[in-house]
Amino acid sequence: MVKSVLIANRGEVVVRVARTLREMGIRSVGVFAPADRGAPHTEAVDEARPVTSYLDIPSILAAAKGVDALHPGWGFLSQNPAFADGCAAAGLVFVGPSGAAMRLMGDKAAARATAIRAGVPVAPASDDLSPAAVAKLGLPVMLKAVAGGGGKGLRRIDDLGRIAEEVESARREAK
Repeated sequence: MVKSVLIANRGEVVVRVARTLREMGIRSVGVFAPADRGAPHTEAVDEARPVTSYLDIPSILAAAKGVDALHPGWGFLSQNPAFADGCAAAGLVFVGPSGAAMRLMGDKAAARATAIRAGVPVAPASDDLSPAAVAKLGLPVMLKAVAGGGGKGLRRIDDLGRIAEEVESARREAK
């Protein structure tokens, strides 16, 4: 049973998570960097603890001593498999996917292959970017670079003659 959660973030996410924890009867612990002492998010939690920075994993894990779980909020730490692994090693419940799941699902090709193996319906796709292969899918198609998050490297293709140009553009953007 989780009785206390450290929210490893700042600002609005802390306010929202703390409110939900309060409604659930769970104690909230927040963190603050030196410049944020007394900031609104430190007032929204039951207890606020100092950290050197919001991205300093050892500092955050040290601040989490005595809590049951850690909520990363959103942003960099919520997507960091090393952080999720560090929480597990410290005996904390990480509110989010495991580090292994993040590593697997962070690779678009591996994520798609995993979904297919699990029987999850997926949209038709092709690794073959030739005009003939793309034509079989039917236009328009979406081109997605394997790398690049947040929509980086994503292109709609309506014209088979633009495939090579769009592939190069997506590659550049994904880098």
